[in-house]
Amino acid sequence: MVTDKHQLPSYSRAQLALRNGNDRDEIWCAYQGVIYDVTPSRLWRNGKHYEHWAGQDLTNELADAPHNERVFLRFEAVGVLQL
Repeated sequence: MVTDKHQLPSYSRAQLALRNGNDRDEIWCAYQGVIYDVTPSRLWRNGKHYEHWAGQDLTNELADAPHNERVFLRFEAVGVLQL
């Protein structure tokens, strides 16, 4: 995961929502306040991963996933989510 969130740019929920794989080419998701670029993953094509949609905070949805938070180690942190 990210060691220093303070060096990342900050994005609003509305800005994150635009990175859903449809409105722009980027496919981003947030987890615990950090925004990750999941664009390279074939599992996130078209901004959808099983019943989860890109462009939103997935913190509360991870409990239902077959993997843990370590999955985010595969992706680049691109920002932090504004409160």
